[in-house]
Amino acid sequence: MNETNTPIHAPVLLQESVQALNIKADGVYVDGTFGRGGHSRAILHSLGEGRLYAFDRDPEAVAEAKQIEACNFHIIHAPFSDMQSELARVGVTQVDGVLLDLGVSSPQLDQAERGFSFMRDGPLDMRMDSTRGQSAAQWLALADEQEIREVLENYAEERNARLIARAIVTTRQSAPLTRTHALAALVAETVRTRERGQHPATRTFQAIRIHVNRELAELDTVLPQALNLLAPRGRLAVISFHSLEDRLVKRFMQAQCAPEQLLSRELMRLGVQSERVATMRKVGKDLVAGADELLRNPRARSARLRVAEKRESL
Repeated sequence: MNETNTPIHAPVLLQESVQALNIKADGVYVDGTFGRGGHSRAILHSLGEGRLYAFDRDPEAVAEAKQIEACNFHIIHAPFSDMQSELARVGVTQVDGVLLDLGVSSPQLDQAERGFSFMRDGPLDMRMDSTRGQSAAQWLALADEQEIREVLENYAEERNARLIARAIVTTRQSAPLTRTHALAALVAETVRTRERGQHPATRTFQAIRIHVNRELAELDTVLPQALNLLAPRGRLAVISFHSLEDRLVKRFMQAQCAPEQLLSRELMRLGVQSERVATMRKVGKDLVAGADELLRNPRARSARLRVAEKRESL
C-alpha cells in the first residue's frame, strides 16, 4: 500500500476499534465510514490476503480513498445503509468484521464551505454527500415551524426548540437563512440561557445535520444488515458520538445479546414459552478515549466504542 502526502486526521479510538475487530489476515472486513482513512489504513496493515471494503457518501472522502493503491482495498461511494446490497453487487455476502465510526469527520467540520460548523462562516449546507439531497438552507426555507421544532427536540433535545423554530420562520420572511454565522447568531439572540462551555447554537446545528443526512435512520437500517453479513464469530464495532446514536447501538446490541421470552399465539394457548436464542455476545466493556488521546484530539471526548460478536450457533 502506497501512502499519500495528504494529511491524515486523527481517527478516534483507533487502536481500540481495530483491535476489537480481532482481524484475521485472510478475513473480509468493512469500514462503514472511510472519512480520511485512518481506520481503513490501520485495518489494511493487519491484513494479509484479506480484503477491506470501505463506504462513504462524501465525494471528498471517496477521492481520498482512491489514493490508496492496494489491490485488496475497495471504496464504495454509497451510504452504509446500502451496505448489504452494494456488497452483494460485488459478490460479497459474508464478512468477518464491520466497523462504523459515526458522526461528522474533522475535515467536514474544518471546511467552512461544507457548512457543518458555526465556528466558520460558510454556506448552510451540512450534507455529507454534497452531490445529492436537500441542503440545510433549503430545508430551513421550506419546513414549517412545527417540523423545525420537532427536529430540534427529537435530534438534539433542545429545550428552546419552540423559540428557535419561531425565530427561524419569522426571520426567513424577510431574508433567507443561507449562512452558518447567520443561523448561529439568530439562535444566540433567541436563547437567553446557555449551557456552560457550549455555544447556544450547538444543539441546533447538531439536530439539523442529523435530519438533513438522516443519520439515525441510516444507523437503524445498517445495524441489522451488519448482523446479517457477519460470519460466525465476526464482530461489529461501533463508535458513537452522541446519546441518540449510542442509544440505538446499545439497544440493538442488547436485543441481540440477551434472549427474550417470545410467545406465539399457539404457544400461548398451550401455555408453552419459546426462548429466542441470542444472535450475538457482548465483547468487553464499552470504551471511551483516554487522557492521552483527549490531549491529542479533544473531539474524542464524547466518543464511545461498543463491540459485539456474532454467535457460532443460531
